[in-house]
Amino acid sequence: MAELIEMPRLSDTMTEGVIAKWHKKVGDPVKPGDLLAEIETDKATMEFEAPVGGVLLYIGAPENQPIPIGAPIAIIGKPEEDISALLQKGSSPAKESQDKAQPTSGDGAPAPSTAPAVSTTPTPSTAPVVSTTPAPPFAQSVPSAETRLKASPLARSMAREAGIDLHQLQGTGEGGRIIRRDVEAYLAKATTETKIPSLPPQPAAAPYQEVPLSQMRKTIARRLTASMQEAPHFYLTRSISMEAATAWREKLNTLSPVKISFNDLIIKAVALALRKHPYLNAAWMGDHIRLYQEVHIGFAVAIEEGLIVPVIHHADRKGLSEIATETTALAQKARERKLTPEEYTGSTFSISNLGMFGIEEFTAVINPPEAAILAVGAIQSVPVVKGDTVTVERRMRVTLSCDHRVVDGATGAAFLTTLADLLEEPARLLL
Repeated sequence: MAELIEMPRLSDTMTEGVIAKWHKKVGDPVKPGDLLAEIETDKATMEFEAPVGGVLLYIGAPENQPIPIGAPIAIIGKPEEDISALLQKGSSPAKESQDKAQPTSGDGAPAPSTAPAVSTTPTPSTAPVVSTTPAPPFAQSVPSAETRLKASPLARSMAREAGIDLHQLQGTGEGGRIIRRDVEAYLAKATTETKIPSLPPQPAAAPYQEVPLSQMRKTIARRLTASMQEAPHFYLTRSISMEAATAWREKLNTLSPVKISFNDLIIKAVALALRKHPYLNAAWMGDHIRLYQEVHIGFAVAIEEGLIVPVIHHADRKGLSEIATETTALAQKARERKLTPEEYTGSTFSISNLGMFGIEEFTAVINPPEAAILAVGAIQSVPVVKGDTVTVERRMRVTLSCDHRVVDGATGAAFLTTLADLLEEPARLLL
């Protein structure tokens, strides 16, 4: 019996997904565990395996279009199996998911959709035929004109892909049913008898480019807008001497089996400082404050689609070599969009480091529901007055963004003092 495949929930914050690539096409045999598609979530692009075996009879989710969680995306069953009843059944949850995703007006009723449904029935015109009635995803894949014909799902799919009106075909299957060989015969005949029409003139290039939002960019926009609107941010900046840390890191890298970066030193120092200042390792929960008993440090990694924050779990308990190994591996997986949900969730405090880009100082937006985030600038050689003399010293400016609902100014300042003490006497990181 054919089985309807729905858009899965692949992360705790995921509300919709995008099929980045189908690895199977309609008519292909499928075994359980075969790679069926790549699904882009708000955090990563993940491989989706076929839950059952059979033949891929139907694809209801085109590539690069957002599909709500639980909406039908495919059907797997036996060759030539009649799936019309399953299509009807599948259209209801798809429509329900679509309705839930629609914005509402002031009285709670669904607001009119800004994107009308587009009919896929071919017409002589170069412009698509636009219907003002919203249609569920299956409605685009199964036009009403086709449902009155007897045709196998594979034949319908082949006809849609080729832009063929099934009314032009004579079925040779049981009871006049149009099947695969009828579509293939029609295509073969059309190839020899007709010429491919020339493309219509293309309009002049627009003076701008419309860039569709990725799932990651949508999530960044939603979460950080909410953070700036809801969390009362305030900022504390401190300059930290990195002379001792620079010399200590050079010595460590002659002994360590892995290269330890300045970011690794900062992660370790932050983790130890959070032990002493629990209100920085906290979260605003609406009607109470949550103080975390474990320290999990998220570190921001810039990728093409935006920003993702892998997590070093129990960073306060790990040695520098272990932290360095994890940050290198997680950053690489982040750039390849291969992080698992466990690797980018659960942070209790975040660090954003733009020092490698030459940025001297900046402020970062808090990653909710965390209470704070540390922005790290570049290490620079600057003149420093000590007593009656001026010397040149390597220094780094850090800015702590705090949620004033959780952290007060003195609390944030004390945290930065502890952090500075650890980095200015880095041997303490081993204690």
